[in-house]
Amino acid sequence: MSLLSPAKTDLERWLLRRGVGALVADRSRCASCRRTPLVGEEVYFYESGRDSGRMLCALCRSQRRETPVACEHVRSPEWGHAVRPAAAA
Repeated sequence: MSLLSPAKTDLERWLLRRGVGALVADRSRCASCRRTPLVGEEVYFYESGRDSGRMLCALCRSQRRETPVACEHVRSPEWGHAVRPAAAA
């Protein structure tokens, strides 16, 4: 026997979908395969071509012959939010 009413279950599903949708909207994706790169993976940026100004993941980089303009490591969402000791006054 279920303790939740159908209306309550629908609300929970709606809230879950909304939360997941918000998380997905904030992610960077590869311009070629639309995959979200993993933390620690290198991503590459190109200046010209059909992926102009866009990011490509390490897996899709082999499809491009030209040299990337920039290369960065994907960082975790917590990066940059650490508490750091302040300089002594």
